[in-house]
Amino acid sequence: MKSGFGRIGLGGIVGNGEEPPRSQPATRVWLKRGVLWLLAAGVAGSAVWLSMPPSEVNAAQAEPVQLAPASVDPASPTSASDTSAAEAAGLERMRISSQTWHRGGLGSKALVTFTVRNDNDYAVKDVEIVCAFTRRDGSHLTDRSRVLADVVGMKSRKTFARVSVGFVNVNADQAKCSLVTARRV
Repeated sequence: MKSGFGRIGLGGIVGNGEEPPRSQPATRVWLKRGVLWLLAAGVAGSAVWLSMPPSEVNAAQAEPVQLAPASVDPASPTSASDTSAAEAAGLERMRISSQTWHRGGLGSKALVTFTVRNDNDYAVKDVEIVCAFTRRDGSHLTDRSRVLADVVGMKSRKTFARVSVGFVNVNADQAKCSLVTARRV
C-alpha cells in the first residue's frame, strides 16, 4: 500500500518522488557571499587607512613647535600685550618634577600624571602644559595641550593625577610634557 509520501529529501518531503526545486543555484549563493565579504574587507581596509599616521612626506609639516617662556623687560610700561608676557614670567622657577602617562578611554585617550613644582615667591594658577607624543623609534606624532585651573601654592608642589590631555594616535609610545604658561595669583 502506498501512503502518498514519495521520499524525504534535504529540502523536505516530496510527494511524488521528484527532487525539490531549487530557488537559486549554489554558485549564485557563493557569489553573493563573496561580494559581501569583499565589501566588508573594503570597509575595514578604508578604516585602517584613515587611522594611519601621515606619511613621511608630510612629516616636515608636523614637526613639534618648541615653546620658550616669555621674558619681561621691567623698564617697559605695562600694556595689554605685556600682560601675557608677565603671566609666563615665573616659568623659569617652575618645572615638572615627575610624569607618567597611560591610555584610557578604550586606548584612545592619554591620561597624564605629573607633579608641578613652583619655586616662586607667589602662587600660580591656570597652568598650561603641552605634551609631545612620539613613536617607539622617537619620531614625533602629535602635541596635545591642556590648561589646569588649579592653584599651585608658592614654594610648593602639586600632583595632578590622571589628567586627560586628549586623543592620541595608536602608535604613540612615549610622552614628554612641559610647561607653557601660568598666571600669577
